Amino acid sequence: MPSLAARALTVHQRLLEAFGEPIWRTPLPAIDELVSTILSQNTNDVNRDRAFDSLRAKFPTWEKVRDAKTEAVVAAIRPAGLANQKGPRIQEVLRSITLERGSLDLSFLADLPVDEARAWLTKFNGVGPKTAAIVLCFSLGMPAFPVDTHIYRVSGRIGLRPERMTVEQAHPHLESLFPPETYYAAHLNLIRLGREVCGARKPLCGKCPIRNLCDFEPKTK
Repeated sequence: MPSLAARALTVHQRLLEAFGEPIWRTPLPAIDELVSTILSQNTNDVNRDRAFDSLRAKFPTWEKVRDAKTEAVVAAIRPAGLANQKGPRIQEVLRSITLERGSLDLSFLADLPVDEARAWLTKFNGVGPKTAAIVLCFSLGMPAFPVDTHIYRVSGRIGLRPERMTVEQAHPHLESLFPPETYYAAHLNLIRLGREVCGARKPLCGKCPIRNLCDFEPKTK
């Protein structure tokens, strides 16, 4: 584990040199980020944002989304895909939070230990480790490391996780490797590496800033 942690830190530093200090969009309130991340499941950022903006234009408050007819919510979020699943899921989460907390304000999570905050979020249907980590890291500034498909692929290729480790297992594993103060930048730069260089089908190994840290050999015809 110490050698893996050293490798993780080296990867982080190399990506900072290659890509710089990343800056994501302006942080959203936690409840907004929660809904946005549910919308992002199995779609791209453009379609997620289109669906989110459409939903907010149709329903100016989350309480109105919660109490609306499901078919109206589904229609509003159709650009995100899987709207028939995501619409009821979003409403169910909003209703469950209201039932437990009496409101949709999630700022209280910032006062909890990160493991308790994560456990509280993931008890809701449709809120997995990645969704919870995104809310905690990007909305509340808490030390959580989201693992998406790009990070999962890249971390396997560069030997930061065992090959057979699941995505769910990769969250605590990678959190244990990277220093907490690096989570934000490491997460965003690993995603950028996965999107722009280390693609699933045709990785551009010759352009990779961490090529000498990687044992992956792309298949050739």
